[in-house]
Amino acid sequence: MTENETTEIDLENPRETFQQFLTSKGLRVTNQRIAIFDAAYGADDHYTAEDLLDRSRRIDASVSRATVYRSLPILVESSLIREVDVGLDNKYYLANRESRTFQAQVIDADNDKIYEVDAPFMEWYGKTVCERLGMEPIAMRLQVTARKSIAKSEKV
Repeated sequence: MTENETTEIDLENPRETFQQFLTSKGLRVTNQRIAIFDAAYGADDHYTAEDLLDRSRRIDASVSRATVYRSLPILVESSLIREVDVGLDNKYYLANRESRTFQAQVIDADNDKIYEVDAPFMEWYGKTVCERLGMEPIAMRLQVTARKSIAKSEKV
């Protein structure tokens, strides 16, 4: 699943949805995987794999780095977590709590903070261009790297 694909997922009980997903893939539901899921889905911000490792270990100290790195693609495939590649050293992840419109990312160049911004026009544009070419979009991404303007930051 790529950054802005939408899919129908059950958000009423995300932990149960994740457990069912694991079972459907023939994977075991372990305490470590559930701790990683809880840390990943419970986050309100973007995080890296290393951030997730720290957060997961606060829930279950036995979580290993390898388990986190093996679990991230599974979490992304489940559609409960989104992978956000902003072209920096690390990939970032974000809980996918709701079916939403296309999201653009604005990356603050001064502190690498990522802002998610609704950009429904991009979804329309991508679909329209692909349709004209007889194609169907499978992934779209809009990212802007910016910094606060001097005039703007003086007003703050």
